[in-house]
Amino acid sequence: MSGSNSSAPGSATASSPEPLSFAVHSLPDPRALAGSPQQRAGRWKMLMVLAICAAPVIASYFTFYVVKPSGSAYGELIAPTVDMPADLPMTDLQGHAVPAESLRGQWLLAVVQPADCGQACERQLYVQRQLREMLGKERARVDKLWLIPDDGTPREKVLEAVGQKGVEVNVLHVPEDRLAAWLRPAPGKALSDHFYVVDPMGRWMLRAPADPDPKKFKADLDKLLKASAGWDKPGR
Repeated sequence: MSGSNSSAPGSATASSPEPLSFAVHSLPDPRALAGSPQQRAGRWKMLMVLAICAAPVIASYFTFYVVKPSGSAYGELIAPTVDMPADLPMTDLQGHAVPAESLRGQWLLAVVQPADCGQACERQLYVQRQLREMLGKERARVDKLWLIPDDGTPREKVLEAVGQKGVEVNVLHVPEDRLAAWLRPAPGKALSDHFYVVDPMGRWMLRAPADPDPKKFKADLDKLLKASAGWDKPGR
């Protein structure tokens, strides 16, 4: 009969609803993912980013500590560099202990002069000030340091000169024997004859000639600051 269902009761037909089925898929093996092309590509990208960030530091230190361009330096490059001793005993003018670690983070232009600062000492402190000012906008990356290898106190006139606002000199007492184990003069010279340049990592790496030509020595400082511009910023 037209329109009648000729199938037997309970039998399946084309119009009968099929039960829903869910396919269960296994999760990927983490060990397989670790070696996947995507994983390897991600690692390479991360290594490339790290290499780009480290390149300026590596390049500047390779230039000065491996290539050692002594012919292009007016002063004497110290190779290997000499780390500032972590236990170097230093005190300020008030007798307070100053940790060596606190001097890191800036380039240091250091002099070694006794507390009884005579004419030669005053001239060196004046040249130290002029050298930093000659650096222009880069001077904020350099701190002036006066290391006194005795227990004396500088004259009031000298303290006023080195304490002028904006051009202050960091004045510290250091035992002479401990200081001489870190900084050293050229043969036949005294510690007080030189300027010493210490990098932001606390490494003594350049010594100026005795009684240097300020313009020539300033050119050395310019090169150092330019080579380190990618990783060294003003301030600690």
